[in-house]
Amino acid sequence: MLRCVQTPGKARMAPKKFSVPTAVIVLALLAIITLAVTKHSQLLSQTPVSASQTAEKAAPAPETAVATASAQQLPPGTISYTAKAYTTAQFLARNHLTESQYMTVAEYVDAIAKANNGKTTFNRGETALIPGIEPQPVVEKSRPWPKDAEVRAIYMTGTTAGSAKGIELVRHWKEAGGNAVVFDIKDSDGAINVPFQHPLARKIHNYPITNLPKYVRFLHSLDLHVIARQALFRDDNIAQNHSTLAVQSKSMHQPWRENGKLVWSDSSNKEVQDYNLALAKYVAQSGVDEIQFDYVRFPAEGNQADAQFAFQKDPNMHRDDVIAGFLDRAYTELHPMGVLVSLDVFGIMAWQRQVDLSHTGQDIVKMAKHSDVISPMIYPSHFFGMDGYDHPGDAPEHFIGISMDRFVKITAGEGVTIRPWLQAFHWRTKTYSPEYILKQVGTSKAHGGDGFLFWNAANDYSKPFTAMPVIMKNPKQYLYTPATSLAQNVPATPANTEQSKTQPSR
Repeated sequence: MLRCVQTPGKARMAPKKFSVPTAVIVLALLAIITLAVTKHSQLLSQTPVSASQTAEKAAPAPETAVATASAQQLPPGTISYTAKAYTTAQFLARNHLTESQYMTVAEYVDAIAKANNGKTTFNRGETALIPGIEPQPVVEKSRPWPKDAEVRAIYMTGTTAGSAKGIELVRHWKEAGGNAVVFDIKDSDGAINVPFQHPLARKIHNYPITNLPKYVRFLHSLDLHVIARQALFRDDNIAQNHSTLAVQSKSMHQPWRENGKLVWSDSSNKEVQDYNLALAKYVAQSGVDEIQFDYVRFPAEGNQADAQFAFQKDPNMHRDDVIAGFLDRAYTELHPMGVLVSLDVFGIMAWQRQVDLSHTGQDIVKMAKHSDVISPMIYPSHFFGMDGYDHPGDAPEHFIGISMDRFVKITAGEGVTIRPWLQAFHWRTKTYSPEYILKQVGTSKAHGGDGFLFWNAANDYSKPFTAMPVIMKNPKQYLYTPATSLAQNVPATPANTEQSKTQPSR
């Protein structure tokens, strides 16, 4: 019932203005009006709604509609992204490259453009389709590879390996006749090039190789043998940031320095060994075919008398015992995982001079017992002052020939393959050229070398690329036919020092 609000001064006049019959009539009229309004509302609520009205009522907001339609129509491996601001295909490619099937940003940008009808820029609120997304983690398995199968490889830093330049370099090498690559997992600065969670690992924001199994799968897709190089005990990161694990100075009671540089971890420290073995096993689980240990030794320079190591607590232990003991353990744990174990050693170690043995601990005979492959670094330019040569870098046939003869002789009967590192840089030689490459490869093969690894710290292989057509066209002169291939009737495919500041080697 409606109420009539009155002022206090006029309240007594109401009875005089309205008689009883009039009030009844007013009340009746009000009841009729109320009933009519109610009926009209009921009729409106029962009026049929058109199909278009129903669709409009049920439809979500425009952005939601796009997302829903996209989700229903997206091909496998494709996701959608609604731009929060102006966005480019390159930005999307960089953000999703690790989890995608593509190897380079450029390739991925093309794929994104194709998925979006050629469009490569997206304004705020627009939806972009991102193809090629793979389930994670990628799983890749090591491929069986006979230890005496010939390897023709180039070396890449981790930075190169994970770059577009590295991807093209690998493809070019395959086209030229190469069948393997070596790339850094950990170099002597201690930086690890793949995501690896460990208390001793240096933490960085951007790893050069963000998805190791995916990268290995790419190399396998080119039918390449995959070799992961791991510098062991020369480790700037450990020496600088974990001082108790570094070689110690007896006189200074602090980490020992080699020629003024703090670079060596204590190779006899079990925690150091555990760390390196944990990394090697992680890499093996990622599908690589071979783990290559470099700097598998003690420091060779500096004040050796002042260097103190954990193993010296046992008077019966020597440096070569430490190295052999670590390799025994590493080989025992890695080999069942399906990977080969190879070792980089100084070329001068073929002479097995006592001074070299006592410093480095690299007893080649002992090391051969715990490895599949030994790769001596027989760069001619490194044999300073030996055999009467003033310029050993210009005598590759002499130094490679005599080095290979010695390595083959001292490892005879151990079942280890000798696969040398050859010089692919111009340091200390005036004759570096494609012919220089051919001389090294031919000499190595003639003296028992099983394949070759080319080293250039800058990853410049212009001279080897020029030489490769000659090598591949003359297999009898340059290529090795392993006994394994013959036995299985498998066709065969056609004085050392550390790296100088100006020299791209090690």
